[in-house]
Amino acid sequence: MPARIITVLNQKGGPGKTTVTMQLGGTLARRDHRVLIIDADPQATATRWASSAPDNSEFPATVSGLAAAGEKVHREVKKYVDDYEVILVDCPPAVDSPVPQSALIISDLALVPVIPSPLDLWASVAIRKLIETVQDLNEGLRARVVVNQIQPNTTLAREVLEILPEYNIPLLEARLHQRQAYRASAVYGGTVHDLGSRAAPAIAEVDALTDEVSALLGLPSTRKKRRVG
Repeated sequence: MPARIITVLNQKGGPGKTTVTMQLGGTLARRDHRVLIIDADPQATATRWASSAPDNSEFPATVSGLAAAGEKVHREVKKYVDDYEVILVDCPPAVDSPVPQSALIISDLALVPVIPSPLDLWASVAIRKLIETVQDLNEGLRARVVVNQIQPNTTLAREVLEILPEYNIPLLEARLHQRQAYRASAVYGGTVHDLGSRAAPAIAEVDALTDEVSALLGLPSTRKKRRVG
């Protein structure tokens, strides 16, 4: 079966596109799926994340830089669909870049990370319009909002979460909170699972995100035994 393709995108920088991509892609790989992460962002954050892994380790998914492909990124991705089970595309933070539209044309799922703030929600409106435009061409494309860096029990978070359903893209139930573990895992070139028991809340969040995305894509529920340090 050809790979399921996930495009992670947003109009502005900072909502956690690469965090979602690397945690989700790395966790799927830890569950024995063959995973390729396409770093289509000229900032190459995903590539640097993977290269930060210590010499005696490596990031669990394959990471390939394809920022130079631009509007032809969909053609490059197609070359790998028979070699992997899941391909994730980390897009540059610009709706006017040709990369997001190119990737969405061949994607099964679009994930839109959003920080629960009015500014971030307003900035994501153009992404919603882009997804709706591409869905006219790719009728199988589904989209979900991923709430990221949430600070629970704050008035602002509650108000934005109440507004998000009006965004016209369904929300995933799994949410990532604002935690140091996510930054630490980038420094060490892995996922939060590599941080052991001290990252237990973040591990639970990432596992829930991975479970939900796997169910959406119909992926087998294989799961390796988790390492706890």
